[in-house]
Amino acid sequence: MADGATEEFQAQRPRLFGLAYRLLGSAADAEDVVQDAYLRWLGTDQQAVAAPRAWLAKVVINLCLNRLASARAQREHYAGPWLPEPVLTEDGALGPLDDVAQRESVSLALLVLLERLTPAERAVFVLREAFGYSHGETAQILELSEANCRQLQRRARDRLAQDRPRFRPEPAHWRSLAGRFLAAARAGDLRSLERMLAADVTAWTDGGGRVSAARRPVFGRERVARYLAGGITRLGDGVRAVPAEVNGEPAILAVSGGGLFGVLVFEWSGGEITALRAVANPDKLRFAARQAARLSHPEAVPGLHW
Repeated sequence: MADGATEEFQAQRPRLFGLAYRLLGSAADAEDVVQDAYLRWLGTDQQAVAAPRAWLAKVVINLCLNRLASARAQREHYAGPWLPEPVLTEDGALGPLDDVAQRESVSLALLVLLERLTPAERAVFVLREAFGYSHGETAQILELSEANCRQLQRRARDRLAQDRPRFRPEPAHWRSLAGRFLAAARAGDLRSLERMLAADVTAWTDGGGRVSAARRPVFGRERVARYLAGGITRLGDGVRAVPAEVNGEPAILAVSGGGLFGVLVFEWSGGEITALRAVANPDKLRFAARQAARLSHPEAVPGLHW
């Protein structure tokens, strides 16, 4: 029976991890939640569970809801901008990202916005919009009425509507754009860098007080260009820039000596960079670092030598 229970759970594990990550914004916490759910699954009578998929989703959500309140309190005292933990998504770690809605559901921009929601609103939003659960299924999992779930989803959408990210990935062009961007930043070519940035571009850097980083967002084309050029030129010669897909978006990994010490995620719209989010807090890079270590021969950005 144990083997059968394990096999059933392993089939659900990727979906459960993706669910927990979207709720918590932390890959490490999502892994802990999924492992806890597994232990609970082994300790229950699986024969009495009519719908394992819904049962496991309910367990994971309840575990996440228990963590969200304390996580929000901790983030109130976080040093500098808080960003979710980055996850490489080309290997399907967060489930299929075949359309714009699926990619948006894991974007760093949307995950930051989800911090505005109450735990219940966030749970309903994720179940409905990221995983396509019906109102009836959502109500059963959360033990709420369908009317309440509809109200929570409507409230969540209203809270997110104004600042919902403009998610328009351009996979055919982003690698060459990233190469040009990094080359200009490395050379300190502010004029070329500014031409790639939208006038209202914003840059956030999550150092968590662990590394030197701006404690406030940097706004505007000229200020962002100077900030990025200064930060990149301070990197050592042994650093390589590796293109990757992070949270469904184009990104650059800063790799040195086989280790990952920075992730830069871009938002592009209309051929311009509209936002940049950099994660440098080493505590938040552990999951992505394990993923990056599995890349057999990561290819550096063409034409760029660090």
